[in-house]
Amino acid sequence: MTATVTYESNLRTTCLHLQSGSAIETDAPTDNKGKGERFSPTDLIATGLGACMITTMGIKAETMDIILDGAKVEVTKVMVSDPRRIGKIVAHVTMPILNLDDKTKEILERVARTCPVERSLHPDVELDIAFNWL
Repeated sequence: MTATVTYESNLRTTCLHLQSGSAIETDAPTDNKGKGERFSPTDLIATGLGACMITTMGIKAETMDIILDGAKVEVTKVMVSDPRRIGKIVAHVTMPILNLDDKTKEILERVARTCPVERSLHPDVELDIAFNWL
């Protein structure tokens, strides 16, 4: 088992990662009867994409003796209706100054674009992924 999710009340849950004991609380978004005071479940999916992209880049970078400290992904989730779902995820990656050649940048970008979360998303979810190399 990976995690437990407990409904606390008022459209809020506590998600417990069993291996580490770390917890995340969720809340329904304000446009769906919630208070929007925590990540919503769909926020976690979009944020998970950004985290997976940068983590897989980090794994590959380590094998290439590249340090990605300071790399950042800005994530925007766009909901659609009928049915209500994530329609689009914008993930813009800003890389620290690394002075890498184009081939190395291409390798790292490809790794990010094929991370496990990206491959797990439904094909109807539009992805706008961009990289900014400083």
